[in-house]
Amino acid sequence: MALLGGGFSMDDDGLLDDWLLSHARAARPKVCFVPTASGDAPAYVERFRGAFGSRRCDASVLPLFRRELDDDALRTFLLSQDVVYVGGGNTANMLAVWRVHGVDRLLREAAGRGTLLCGVSAGANCWAEGSHTDSFGPLTFLRDGLGLLPGSVCPHYDSEPGRRPSYQDAVAGGMLPAGWALDDGVGVLFTDGRHQEAVTRAPAARLYRVERGEDGRAGERALPCRLLGRA
Repeated sequence: MALLGGGFSMDDDGLLDDWLLSHARAARPKVCFVPTASGDAPAYVERFRGAFGSRRCDASVLPLFRRELDDDALRTFLLSQDVVYVGGGNTANMLAVWRVHGVDRLLREAAGRGTLLCGVSAGANCWAEGSHTDSFGPLTFLRDGLGLLPGSVCPHYDSEPGRRPSYQDAVAGGMLPAGWALDDGVGVLFTDGRHQEAVTRAPAARLYRVERGEDGRAGERALPCRLLGRA
């Protein structure tokens, strides 16, 4: 599992997406983009196709608002993917749509078979037990997710006003469990729920572990990140 603070939808250098593909199980991986959180926005889909169509992979898209596959074909399709890449948008709406179509169960099954699950923003939030989100307008906590990653996730930790204090308040107050906060530009890889590697395309960007201390306040601890694009 990989959480991304960027990628084709936010960056032009392709560093995070290249790093991501380097962890796929196949030399020429099948990569499926799931744009549910944006309502299958056509411009978002085209940007994915433009970014991954020229890479050494077989790129595809799973639309759910105009679904074409029956249940058996949907299962076969998702379980054949080496990478499932979830786009940003509304986390809460995405989770609801996935459950209606059974995609949540299929992603769990795919994870158990070794598919690399990843995404940016809502696509990073969804894998955890809970997340920090603007799905309901103002920044708040969402005690919902697939639970494949223990704890909680907060994206855009350094780039959106209010993210840092709001997430820390949620962890300190017990509304969210301890978790991971990503600055834009960071990528982090987990294996069986355990942090394995963190990288960044921006020298100042960091990955943070945010936990509630004995004093009842939340504290953050920055973890080392390898700078991409340099030896």
